[in-house]
Amino acid sequence: MNPTVGIAVMLTVLQVAHCQMIRDLSACLLGQSLRVDCHYENKTSNPLTYEFSITKDSRKHVIHSTISVAENAYRSRANVTMHKNLLHLYLQSFTTTDEGVYTCELKATNDYTGNQIKNITVIKDKLEKCAGFSLLIQNTSWLLLLLLSLPLLQAVDFVSL
Repeated sequence: MNPTVGIAVMLTVLQVAHCQMIRDLSACLLGQSLRVDCHYENKTSNPLTYEFSITKDSRKHVIHSTISVAENAYRSRANVTMHKNLLHLYLQSFTTTDEGVYTCELKATNDYTGNQIKNITVIKDKLEKCAGFSLLIQNTSWLLLLLLSLPLLQAVDFVSL
């Protein structure tokens, strides 16, 4: 086998083995705060770095990051939590001046495939409230169990008649 082909095959295998993939990016209102959920598929145990940013007026503004430094305008209002392949960005006191294209960027240490990036356009008047919305994203297994048990619940009602 040609050494160049062997190296290319090995790099392809490494890329598949180490990749982080963003599955979904969504936004909702939680009281007066914006919440942006970055749901990703974890294909490695390597440490994960992230960056949330907003692009408005053709300029990128870093909101919260472990990759680069966040801008002062957002640093005091932003918080990020991580839970089971889901990053939550919370931006307090969200107003129409915070509207724009929000970006979630992920990178795993020693990942040769590059950063994973996903965008969402956020307009305050078009955002939904987070209550039921987040339940579906975070607790998919609970929802699936509920849906699968509905026929059983109906059967119990029929038998008791």
